[in-house]
Amino acid sequence: MLYNDSSFRDEAVCDPQSNVVAAPSSLPATAGSHPSPLPPLQDQFGRTFDYVRIAVTEKCNLRCTYCMPEEGVDFKKGEQILQADEIVRVIGSLARMGIKKVRFTGGEPLVRKDIVKLVEGAASTPGIKSVHLTTNGILFSRYAKDLLSAGLTGVNISLDSLDADKFQRITRRTGVEKVLDSIRLALDLGFPRVKVNIVLMRGFNEDEFPAFCELTKDMGVTVRFIEFMPFDAHQIWESGEHFASAENMVQQLHTMYPGIGETSGTRTEHHIFQVPGYKGKIAIIPAFTRSLCGNCSRIRLTADGKIRNCLYSDDEYDLRPVVRANGSDDEVASVFRKAFHEKAKDGFESKKRSSVKRVNISDVGRVSMTQIGG
Repeated sequence: MLYNDSSFRDEAVCDPQSNVVAAPSSLPATAGSHPSPLPPLQDQFGRTFDYVRIAVTEKCNLRCTYCMPEEGVDFKKGEQILQADEIVRVIGSLARMGIKKVRFTGGEPLVRKDIVKLVEGAASTPGIKSVHLTTNGILFSRYAKDLLSAGLTGVNISLDSLDADKFQRITRRTGVEKVLDSIRLALDLGFPRVKVNIVLMRGFNEDEFPAFCELTKDMGVTVRFIEFMPFDAHQIWESGEHFASAENMVQQLHTMYPGIGETSGTRTEHHIFQVPGYKGKIAIIPAFTRSLCGNCSRIRLTADGKIRNCLYSDDEYDLRPVVRANGSDDEVASVFRKAFHEKAKDGFESKKRSSVKRVNISDVGRVSMTQIGG
């Protein structure tokens, strides 16, 4: 069944119990337990992976045009989705391999009823140093205080336009003020890291580049401009019409702020700057250019339990049967090791491999970024 706009809005926003999940009491008691470490997770190119992005649902209460086909997606749900105790169990296994950072994504992770317990379970896992969440901000005010108390150390809020009309055009929904309020709330509550993610698109929101940069003047946020990386089965955006390159963004920054200086950031934040006297930072992420592949440290786990070793690869490694059979940490680790042993050198090679395997367009397994988790 495909969710139409009205029915899905009701389910995702008004009834976040759309996923069948384990009761909070079933979460493993990982705190205080310190099992012996396993060898680190590495690939053939010497990269070590210490950061996992876990999609906890495919569902989303927005319909961003570059993310999801207009006709909708047949989302997995119920027993098809990893349960809460299964997710925390996987995090424990990964922590033994040296994974230190967990990010919960979706879809929209806040439509999942037990997201606070998932954060709590991850934060209490020995070896996990930080727990983050990426959200569109629409539901954030409902859970913000509880998420902070549960141990959430960072929140990334996606916002592609400061203009209400443009926001509605790109998301097919209203709510820009809710998102802006969520950014302010995250800062007011004292979350250690607050970031704003913007997908910059030529001919659509590139004129808002200066306004987004100016958010960092009085706000202690990192404003992150991400290269437009369309994800749809038909690849209708790949003509380059809407592509704004990281290189051009960097040049524009230097023109706007002649005294701008480089500063520290994460490995993903390939270019990061701070305007003298400004509270926040400005980052530019070459997601489509793929100049950051050599420093890749990410693991991706989809909501239905598939490991993906690269955002540009269609290859998947099914972890769910091992977890549901109560496999050991070594057995869980072996699936991850196989996936990353077979990881390509970069995103270009990954995409090339996947393209060779396809006979026709119907062979594309996932047609929305919500089904991968970003």
